[in-house]
Amino acid sequence: MALDQLKNFLKIMQSDPGLKERVLASATADDVAQIALSMGFEFSGDELLRFSGNKVGKVTVRKNDVPGEYN
Repeated sequence: MALDQLKNFLKIMQSDPGLKERVLASATADDVAQIALSMGFEFSGDELLRFSGNKVGKVTVRKNDVPGEYN
């Protein structure tokens, strides 16, 4: 189940400063999902965004609202 995968990834992230830095430097939720996938965790960027506001251990998932480009 993707939610379990997401929670397990977040548990590992809180104890790995290098991983935390990579995740915080990611531009999108899909980028975070790709980092997780490279480590064997499967969840989508959409699932990560839907998890916003929830906490796992010391990690709270927060969606960053970044304004789009305007012409």
